[in-house]
Amino acid sequence: MPGIMSGHTLMRSSGSFRYRLILKTFRIEGPLGVPPLGTIRSPIVVIFVGILALKASPAQECPLPARSLTERLQAVAGAGMVSSHSFQYMEELSDKIGGRVTGSTEAAAAIDWGLGKMRSIGLQNVHAEPWQLWRGWSRGPAEASLIFPTYRKLEVDSMGWVGSTAPGGVDADVLQIDIDNPLDKLLTDSPTWAGKVLLIHRGAERSPQNASNEYGKFLVSAHEAHAIAVIGGQGGAKSAGVKLTHTGILGFTSYFDIPVVSMAAEDQEQIERLLRMGSRVRLHINVQNSISSGPVPSANVIGEIIGTEDPEQIFVVGGHLDSWDLGQGATDNGCGSATVLGAAEAILRSGMKPRRTIRFVLFTGEEQGLVGSREYVKRHQSEMPNHIGDIVLDEGQGAIGGFDLNGRTDLIDSFSHLVQSISGFGQFSIIADPVFGTDTGPFTLAGLPGILVTQDTTDYQISHHSAADTVDKVDAAVLIRNTTIEALVAFWIADQPERFAAPWPPDKTEQMLKDTHVEDRLKSLGMWPF
Repeated sequence: MPGIMSGHTLMRSSGSFRYRLILKTFRIEGPLGVPPLGTIRSPIVVIFVGILALKASPAQECPLPARSLTERLQAVAGAGMVSSHSFQYMEELSDKIGGRVTGSTEAAAAIDWGLGKMRSIGLQNVHAEPWQLWRGWSRGPAEASLIFPTYRKLEVDSMGWVGSTAPGGVDADVLQIDIDNPLDKLLTDSPTWAGKVLLIHRGAERSPQNASNEYGKFLVSAHEAHAIAVIGGQGGAKSAGVKLTHTGILGFTSYFDIPVVSMAAEDQEQIERLLRMGSRVRLHINVQNSISSGPVPSANVIGEIIGTEDPEQIFVVGGHLDSWDLGQGATDNGCGSATVLGAAEAILRSGMKPRRTIRFVLFTGEEQGLVGSREYVKRHQSEMPNHIGDIVLDEGQGAIGGFDLNGRTDLIDSFSHLVQSISGFGQFSIIADPVFGTDTGPFTLAGLPGILVTQDTTDYQISHHSAADTVDKVDAAVLIRNTTIEALVAFWIADQPERFAAPWPPDKTEQMLKDTHVEDRLKSLGMWPF
């Protein structure tokens, strides 16, 4: 409705009714009822100030009743959806800094950027918490060509934290390895690996996560057998997308001396077809990376909204600031970093103050094995009994469709009340399946609910860790919606009359992890704490 009520109409009404009319005027003037002050015509501003200046009767001097939690959530939702800067944050991080491998100069610039953004938003206690990565790594050139039975340039990129070929590269025959076979069976043929490029074939039914432990052992054995290089992504997976490669670490906090490359699926499939024909296949491959001789510095970025009633109780809103370097790190995890900052901004702009402290954390080192979040839990060990949990968005650019409480089935009923209250944003699922591929994991191990927002990952499966991880893959409307949902979850948990969750004792967490069959996985990653 474009117009506003006239001053004449207002002046004919009673004092109390005039006040309500002006509030109504505000709601019909601006987007979602929150008009910028600059859009109000000056005569109405004068009338508004005049009405507020009227001497109230004793009955009118009593304070306004406190807003209900629903009303407070409405204020957060409005602030989140109107004039959000989430997309702008993601753009700045991706376009001005770009790929941010932990320990690199770009990652250091991102840490400074995050500190500046938190301060400009208005968070309290903004600071960096330094930690050290066990070794730094930087990408050099990677190239490969098919040189027999025909010539063709191939699309390859190095995986992270792997070694190099001899300078200038090597010519070598290709030998296909069926990684689905047990390692001891594969090793019986290891004498034939010397001087060869090993092409990994892996069945589609095995996920990269489940295969990664055996794959790491295989890579060590391949280097010991003097293989030249390995073609195969995380867990030996083949790349997805059109002429794309996908980089990544091949084991948590692990370095492998043998060079390992991801090859575009079209090129890898040509080699596979030639091998099936019984043809000899020969490549030229050159990979040149650098590894530091010792630890390199990094840091987590932290800011807070201090709670009004129980400030010592802390709920963490987290996302990882680091990324890989083939693209801009927009979807993985510029989106997650932007939602952390955007959620903080939405809560502050709403004017609502939570009962408990909300701590906003931009972790680094996630791509090297959740290192930053593990360091956070270690550093704040004495505070963990006062932590309530954390929430993380780390599935890219897709719309939020649900929440994973990571083993805390005891919280599903209470969390469902929140899901019902935000149903205007859509229908959301609630599950409690423990996962350890992002920064919820260390909180889960501490007995807390590490809440992973689940998303539509159709496009993310192609964009992440690849050259396609760029700003144009992100829809601003979806990112703003995701940011607002994250802000609502954080505020709802921090503002509950009663504490939402407390840490489970270690024996209860241990039993949950055994019952959900993740014990072996955690042991293989070196993360089993019990």
